[in-house]
Amino acid sequence: MDIIKWDISLFEFINHDLSNGFFDMLLPWLREPLFWVPFYIFLISFVFFNFGKKAYWFVIFVILTAASADLISSRAIKKTIKRIRPCNTEMLQIVERVHCGAGYSFTSSHAANHFAVATFLIMTIGQILPKIKKWLWLWAASIALAQVYVGVHFPLDVLAGGILGVVLGRLWSMLFLKYYGHVLYKEMLA
Repeated sequence: MDIIKWDISLFEFINHDLSNGFFDMLLPWLREPLFWVPFYIFLISFVFFNFGKKAYWFVIFVILTAASADLISSRAIKKTIKRIRPCNTEMLQIVERVHCGAGYSFTSSHAANHFAVATFLIMTIGQILPKIKKWLWLWAASIALAQVYVGVHFPLDVLAGGILGVVLGRLWSMLFLKYYGHVLYKEMLA
């Protein structure tokens, strides 16, 4: 089986066979940015409470991480590859659970952005609070799964977006740790 057939088969399994009332209610919400506002407020509060004024660098790097993932995914890769979203194809029967955008599908910007931020947080705060690592991976993975479940991305779109996000999150965290990490860790461990 070639990779495209596998991708379509896995899409149909997630979009059709996993259908249930609980996922129909939850997964569309997981992909909505406003749903995560309490998490973002908690994160910003946490770093400012623990790092004080030095938290500005941390927040700037988180923003740079998410922004670079979004720009590379949305502006460079999607506009080069031009893969049609599954919900815009006529050859597939889609269970459409959200409005289908007109943009392209490969790579998933949701997956790229969330895996980038999750990786950055794992490589920075996760070194001090290792118990949050699995929750951050689950957070990013659930958003990626939701993209396929609602019918706006193929599994390869979210896989590629996730890989892009992990690479960028790692790069930005390495830069952050090299220049600012030691100061923040002193504050946390003091």
